[in-house]
Amino acid sequence: MNKSTMRAVCAAASLAALGAPMLVHAESNVQNGAGALTATGHVDFRVTVPKVLFLQVGTGTSLATNPTINLIDFVVPAANVGDATVINATAASGDLGSGTVTAKVLGNNGNVTLTSTTVGALGNGAGDTISYSQIATAAAVLTSATALAAPALADATTTTVTVPATGKIVNRDARWTFSFLNSALVPPGTYGGVNVNNSRVTYTASMP
Repeated sequence: MNKSTMRAVCAAASLAALGAPMLVHAESNVQNGAGALTATGHVDFRVTVPKVLFLQVGTGTSLATNPTINLIDFVVPAANVGDATVINATAASGDLGSGTVTAKVLGNNGNVTLTSTTVGALGNGAGDTISYSQIATAAAVLTSATALAAPALADATTTTVTVPATGKIVNRDARWTFSFLNSALVPPGTYGGVNVNNSRVTYTASMP
């Protein structure tokens, strides 16, 4: 090996030795002497937290996507058609049964805006309609101290409630129970259904 090659190898080795401590970010400290000694070391920490927003209305699992859409089904007895007797949903309706669903919002970046949207009144396929104002939503405590408020249902429009954050955090849930007010006499038929005749309500949560 000639002198030029040896100098190049030595220079490369020296640069590698200088660079290695900077790559590993290690630290050590040594003290010596006859009196009391103190040696210090430091460590830096970093935690990266993503911005998250979760909404559940009906069947679901926290912080996971579930495609199940619940059907809330009302059957009006012949003796009560249009007489303002409030009609409860059937036993199989909703993930909690009898027209009750789990409602949950979780977010970590400020107030959450919660909306409900319909494309029009419930229809029966024959031109007759029942207004969404005939379907009431009652919110009751589930696990959080304050029940998550439900936006009202209205025909062909969006209604809104604001869920306030504490320290940018929203973690609120409720039991939402739907009932049919039955205050108007309407023609016979099946109004709504499974994503037909304007049956589907879209709930949306948003945050900054």
